[in-house]
Amino acid sequence: MAATFLATHCHVTSTAAHSPSLGRFSLAAAVKPSRLAMVNSRPAKGRIRMSHRANAAGFGPVMEESESDGEHYNSMEDEQFVRWFREAWPYLWAHRGATFVVIISGEIVNSPHHLDPILKAIAIMLIQDIAFLHHLGIKFVLVPGTHVEIDTLLAQRGKSPKFAGQYRVTDADSLTAAKEAAGKITMDIEAKLSPGPSICNIRRHGDSSRWHEVGVSVASGNFLAAKRRGVVAGVDYGATGEVKKVDMVRMRERLDGGCIVLLSNLGYSSSGEVLNCNTYEVATACSLAIEADKLICIIDGPILDESGRLIRFLTLEEADMLIRQRAMQSEIAANYVKAVDEENLHYLGRDNGHFLKEKHIPRFNNGVGFENGNGLWSGEQGFAIGGHERQSRLSGYLSELAAAAFVCRGGVQRVHLLDGTKGGVLLLELFKRDGMGTMVASDVYEGTRMARVSDLSGIRQIIRPLEAAGTLVTRTDEELLKALDCYVVVEREGQIIACGALFSFREEKCAEVAAIAVSPDCRGQGQGDKLLDYMEKKASSLGLEKLFLLTTRTADWFKRRGFSECSIESIPEKRREKINLSRRSKYYMKQLIPDTSGITVDRVVDS
Repeated sequence: MAATFLATHCHVTSTAAHSPSLGRFSLAAAVKPSRLAMVNSRPAKGRIRMSHRANAAGFGPVMEESESDGEHYNSMEDEQFVRWFREAWPYLWAHRGATFVVIISGEIVNSPHHLDPILKAIAIMLIQDIAFLHHLGIKFVLVPGTHVEIDTLLAQRGKSPKFAGQYRVTDADSLTAAKEAAGKITMDIEAKLSPGPSICNIRRHGDSSRWHEVGVSVASGNFLAAKRRGVVAGVDYGATGEVKKVDMVRMRERLDGGCIVLLSNLGYSSSGEVLNCNTYEVATACSLAIEADKLICIIDGPILDESGRLIRFLTLEEADMLIRQRAMQSEIAANYVKAVDEENLHYLGRDNGHFLKEKHIPRFNNGVGFENGNGLWSGEQGFAIGGHERQSRLSGYLSELAAAAFVCRGGVQRVHLLDGTKGGVLLLELFKRDGMGTMVASDVYEGTRMARVSDLSGIRQIIRPLEAAGTLVTRTDEELLKALDCYVVVEREGQIIACGALFSFREEKCAEVAAIAVSPDCRGQGQGDKLLDYMEKKASSLGLEKLFLLTTRTADWFKRRGFSECSIESIPEKRREKINLSRRSKYYMKQLIPDTSGITVDRVVDS
């Protein structure tokens, strides 16, 4: 994928610009009223309710109307409100208990546009959204950037910032400014996390014992041990530090105890010094140390391609390629290549140009890695970005992309780069199917591809037991070979571990899902879901609108994944003619949602 990162595009845009599709958690108004809505839209003063009072027939229940109820009850609005919550449920379930490390860039924390009330409000709402998500069960480590505040303080004192490569040269003035900036930003974020919900909103629900509690408990402290960077290539970096140890045990204790961890970029040396560390090095090191589920980078603009369109998705391989292409022009890109190639991080290699991925257990210069549980390391184990190249944006957001690729290589499966100048961007990214930012992922469809002739024996090995059990229709080798172009396989270490077929019917704008099978040794690992999702995106990319299938034994599995039972008349006539009615198969269909995720897949052949 060709892309460019030349424009910062720091501006506020409407979150309604991207029209949400059906099935997403969105803010689109319902167009068609339900039966409930039509019943309640009758011309009346209010809702009818039951009451007990004397009437002509004696004391008993009578029906009466409440004008106040009618004034406050809007059936369309309330129904929409309920729909939002129901559509959010899968995402709430998926994210609950997960650990997210969030970098809030210095440009967002202390925006140069801080006088703009809209941007200031967006920054406050971001922290409030994090508090909201925390109460939904997501564990957060926040790493706020300080470089903008440091530069501002230095400028106020008539001093100029000094950089060498991606690191700040921290002299005495810079260290004083760094301490002040970290303290101010920490207290500001703690203050924004402290308010609880509005008492007016919760008073009617009873218990008042929690009304005056602090909204969110925040834990901060000396979680970060550092060492002096020292003198490198003749440059004395002064009190600039490098990450030495992330105390992930104590951080986990705080997270499990219901706190948000606020991790400063100030580290503490073994000799009792305060050292100014690079924010991205701290955050990337932390996300690897605690094995975060996501690293989320809140930056001051979107990641755009050469046509000015948002890049919604990049595989690790695609991100790696983009960075390598710029290694000659960008010092940050060159540092990335050096970090992942020359220093040999042991967890990702190449074989004939193909990436090899295995579980990452960091091994560091002193032989101690995170597998022993103490979070100790040595050397440059995070990925630092900064300096004049990043601040000038000569390479756009290439530096943030390099940091994303670095942690993906280290085992963090998802990194999200979000435009923090958009209100509600964090919620939109986490609760909309296709998100609102750029995701770099190491594991989406990993090893999934179109079948080749050499895969025939592997496919046969997987489906043979299911054919014998009557779960799948028996296919001869000749039939398999003829339809091989329609098969998708998942390969791991040279072995086929899952397969499935997608037969398209272009005229009817639908496709049949068939022969989904997973090796017994790999069941329960999500391989079937990966395969089905891959085929759904293939069909959607072809402009198809529906998927259908025939099944005798696996209806429950498909029903949970959005398929509904249908009649045989819903199946394309061309396919109906070939159905073996003696199997008494059940027919299921699923409406496809238009895909705007940016995730691309290989082509599929017509049946």
